[in-house]
Amino acid sequence: MKLLVLGSGGREHALAWKLHESQKMDELYCAPGNAGIAQEAECCPVDLSNSKALVELAKALHADLTIVGPEAPLVAGIVDDFEREGLGIIGPSKSAARLEGSKIFAKEFMRRHTIPTARFEVAEKYEDAVKALARFSLPVVLKADGLAAGKGVRIARDPMEAAQALEDLMLHRTLGSAGERVVIEECLRGEETSFIVLTDGRGILPLVPTQDHKALLDGDQGPNTGGMGAYSDDSLLSESQYDDIIRSIVAPTLAGMEMEGTRYRGFLYFGLMMTPSGPMLLEYNVRLGDPEAQPILMRLRSDLADLLVTMRDGQLASVDAHWSPNPAVCVVLASKGYPGTSEIGKPITGYEAVEALGGVKIFHAGTRVQDHHLLTSGGRVMGITATAEDLPAAIQRAYAGVSKLQFEGMHYRKDIGAKALQKAPTVTPTRRARSPRGERPVSGK
Repeated sequence: MKLLVLGSGGREHALAWKLHESQKMDELYCAPGNAGIAQEAECCPVDLSNSKALVELAKALHADLTIVGPEAPLVAGIVDDFEREGLGIIGPSKSAARLEGSKIFAKEFMRRHTIPTARFEVAEKYEDAVKALARFSLPVVLKADGLAAGKGVRIARDPMEAAQALEDLMLHRTLGSAGERVVIEECLRGEETSFIVLTDGRGILPLVPTQDHKALLDGDQGPNTGGMGAYSDDSLLSESQYDDIIRSIVAPTLAGMEMEGTRYRGFLYFGLMMTPSGPMLLEYNVRLGDPEAQPILMRLRSDLADLLVTMRDGQLASVDAHWSPNPAVCVVLASKGYPGTSEIGKPITGYEAVEALGGVKIFHAGTRVQDHHLLTSGGRVMGITATAEDLPAAIQRAYAGVSKLQFEGMHYRKDIGAKALQKAPTVTPTRRARSPRGERPVSGK
C-alpha cells in the first residue's frame, strides 16, 4: 500500500512511525511533515489549507489511503474533496466535522440526543453573553465557538476574570472569528479523561484511555494549551466506567449523527469529565488527540494500517485491536512564549542520547533541519514518550529522556502523570490486553 499522512505535528509523527511498521505499507508519504517525520516517510511540502493541491498530491503519488491528522482540513471539508475524486481517506465529512468545528453545534447536538453534559447557554452578542454569565455560579467555563488550536477554553474563577475573558473573545477578538460566538457553561468537578474511538459509523473500536494535561504549568495552572503531555494507563477507567461511556455517550453520538443524516467515520475524541454522578461530555474532537496519540500508538500492538483499511471497508465491528498492558507517558517540550508567540530557530541538542535509551521515542512537532542542524520551528517542539512495566517507571523513563535534551527557552511540565500516582488502581493490569470488540453496532434506526 501507498499511504499519505497529512500534518506536521507530534500526532502525525506518531502516526507515521506506527504506519512505517505495517506489513501492508510499501511507500509512506507525509505532507508537509517535519524533521522527525522525514526519518519515517518522504515529506512533501504542500500547504494543508490547499485542498486542491492535496488532492493532486494524492493522485500523483497513487496513494491508496490518506490519513488526516489535524482538525482544520477536516472542518474545511477535505474528506468531501477527496471522496468526490474517488480517493481513499480516513476522516469525517465536513458536515460531521462540525462536532469540533463549532462548539455551539456540538453542545446543541448533545442536548438533542440526551448526551450527559454540563448546563450551557449560547451567546452571539457580547451584551447577551454578559447577561447569560450572570446566570452561572463561579467558576464558569467560556468557550469560543470556532477552532482555536486547543486555546479556546477559559475557566474563569472570579467575576473580573470572566468579564475579561468575554471582552477578549467577543470585543478584542483575540482568537479572531472563532470567538464571535461563545458557549457559557457550568464548570464540572471531577477528573478529565480522553476517550477516543475509531469508527466506520456503526462498528466502534475504542482505543486505550488517556489523560491530557492542557494547562501550561504544573498543578494545572496557567493558560490552556494544545496539550503539555499525556499518559495512557488502564487504571484511568474501571470496567463500569468504561461500559457507561460506551452506553451513554459513544453509542448515542454515533446513532445521533446517523439519525441526522451524517454518518460519522474516522477517529472521534470524547473529552470527558468523570464526575461522582458518572461521565459527562466536555467536547468532541474529530481526530486523534495530540499529545494523546503518542502514548496511545506506543501501546498499540496491532497493525495500524490494517485497522484503517478495515474501517474504510466498513468492517470494523469484526476486529479486535491488541494493546500492550504497559502504560506510556508523553512529556511535551515547548518553546519560550508558548502558547502565545513562540521563539523559534533555537538549536536542539541531546536528541542522539535520548534515542539511545530503551523504551523512549522522540516524536517531533515544531522542528526543522537547517545546515544539518536541528532547530525549533513552533510552539510545541517535541513529545518525549516512554513506556515501561508500570506507570512510575514510565514517568521516570520519559523524564530521563527529557533531561538529555536542550534548547534555549525549553519549557515543560514536571508533573505529567502525577495525579495517577496518588490513587489506587481500579482495574487489573491485564484489563486492556485486548481492546473490547467493536461489536456494539450503532444505528439511527
